[in-house]
Amino acid sequence: MSWYLKVLKDYVNFKGRARRKEYWMFFLVHVIICVLLSWIQTAADMGVALTSIYTLAVFLPSLAVTVRRLHDTGKSGWWVLISLIPIIGSIILIVFLVLDSEDENKYGSSPKLAEI
Repeated sequence: MSWYLKVLKDYVNFKGRARRKEYWMFFLVHVIICVLLSWIQTAADMGVALTSIYTLAVFLPSLAVTVRRLHDTGKSGWWVLISLIPIIGSIILIVFLVLDSEDENKYGSSPKLAEI
């Protein structure tokens, strides 16, 4: 949960780098929250109001952490736009997000090295 809160606190930071762990822990908690909200909506017969509001609220933090994750792999944040290409674009973006960190690149030093 601390990784999720860290991303929310750093929601407008598109500079720097984000480790794989930071990105994927945020993604995991995000998916769990979406599933829970969806379950609540179904049980209360509310439509899609809760998940829509939540998704809108975390759009900017999720975009920022994705850009920082791409920076960690040495890619520009603009690569996030490749997901606009149906199917293939999303697959390519997932591959970029799974790649390991570079030690040093133009976006700064590796966050892994800062923890050691």
